[in-house]
Amino acid sequence: MLLSRENLSQISASVPVQLPDPSVFELPERILQFGTGVLLRGLCDYFVDKANRQGVFNGRIVVVKSTGTDTSEFDQQDQLFTQAIRGLDENGQPIEEYIINASISRTLAAPSQWDAIIACASNPDMQIVISNTTEIGIQLDENENLQATPPQSFPGKLTAFLYARWKAFEGAADKGMVIVPTELVPDNGTNLRKIVLELAKRGQLETEFIQWLETANAFCNSLVDRIVPGKPNATDQADYEQKLGYQDHLLCVSEVYRLWAIEGDEKVKSVLSFDEADCDETNALGVIIKPDIDRYRELKLRLLNGSHSLTCGLNFLAGKNAVRESMADPVSARYVKELMFEELAPAIPYDIDLETARTYGASLLNRFANPFLEHKLLSITLYYTSKMKTRNVPLLLKHYQQVGTVPERFALGFAAYVLFMKAVKEEHGKYFGERNGDSYLIQDEPAGWYFEWWNRQGDLSEVLSNQDFWGTDLNALPGFNERVSYYIGKLQESPKAAFEEALA
Repeated sequence: MLLSRENLSQISASVPVQLPDPSVFELPERILQFGTGVLLRGLCDYFVDKANRQGVFNGRIVVVKSTGTDTSEFDQQDQLFTQAIRGLDENGQPIEEYIINASISRTLAAPSQWDAIIACASNPDMQIVISNTTEIGIQLDENENLQATPPQSFPGKLTAFLYARWKAFEGAADKGMVIVPTELVPDNGTNLRKIVLELAKRGQLETEFIQWLETANAFCNSLVDRIVPGKPNATDQADYEQKLGYQDHLLCVSEVYRLWAIEGDEKVKSVLSFDEADCDETNALGVIIKPDIDRYRELKLRLLNGSHSLTCGLNFLAGKNAVRESMADPVSARYVKELMFEELAPAIPYDIDLETARTYGASLLNRFANPFLEHKLLSITLYYTSKMKTRNVPLLLKHYQQVGTVPERFALGFAAYVLFMKAVKEEHGKYFGERNGDSYLIQDEPAGWYFEWWNRQGDLSEVLSNQDFWGTDLNALPGFNERVSYYIGKLQESPKAAFEEALA
């Protein structure tokens, strides 16, 4: 039996499942969401569904699928999906919770249903835009055409939507939107606002529209913090479906911890009223809306995401496939702890006391070790180079400012990144590396550059001096080139020996 609205009454599960109240299907559409991924569904849509159950937000989500035209997985299930929340409590006891999320009303494919998406702009109940279009989604497309159906980029689509809304309501000041991007880049809301304004100017749209953009709309910086791995593997999926008593092709699994920190004032807070259902500022849990969220952003970006970027390639090359596997290895677990506590936490480029950073780091170690989550290391290597630049290079530079010497564990993680980017073959524009005789796909824009560089046995200084990659010349950091080069060689000999040396 496939999960659907019609089949809700027939569900007979061996575990408690929270079903949606029938009244939720009558709620108005209040959010336009760009992105169908598990992070949006497992965190942002989770908060909306939770609030609707408590009667404090009372709105549903129209999801925009930007690539491809197939929305059948969502349509066949009437937009319903199950969220399995798995983890351990503070006493090490397992937590297991199952929720059928009914926050999504429709899923529309931008390439084939752009008119329906634009029609949402005329809905007076529609007040919010949220997005997660990956870390390269918030960029200016120099060739963007706002008249295209649809525009190519996410900022282009958003600009066209806002222009349609401005026209639909004749520039009414109270019909602006609260726009909350969740892409993991610094100042995501601020940067998105700049790009939208630039596109409007380049598109020669009316001055009055640009003024409305600037004054009637709130572009909020935000960060999301919840581990929501991709789709469960076939074995786990079958186990879940046996427990639940139905099939769900959209099932997602998440940890217990959840944080969505949003930069906003009281007006923004009144629109994003789903925060009332889950907000615990003391423990940094739930939806937190404050004028300054840099503290939350820096802790998460540098310690959670930063440590992931420095360990994903390293542990993968060492034969691991998931984060929890890495944490089950005492040497790997010690490496990430020392990396986080000794090199990353002291170098956070924000005024956060070291004790606070290390307390957060300790909580991360428990989250990484969650035995119920299959967080694939390969999935973390997506857009590896840009992640290394935004998450880790600022830490490296700050470390040198403070200490002036090579951070050994960081150097090992960076060496693993360079080695991971060693493609052994190219097929149809895709580049593949090799681990223990098995090939893996390198999903990173500079993969072609590295393919050529490795093939001609280029010098590491070319990598470190690439301004397009790092925005600076990392060769200027005393000893960094030498140690990274050394660890690349050591990793090729024995990842275990490289680990042990960096921890010596």
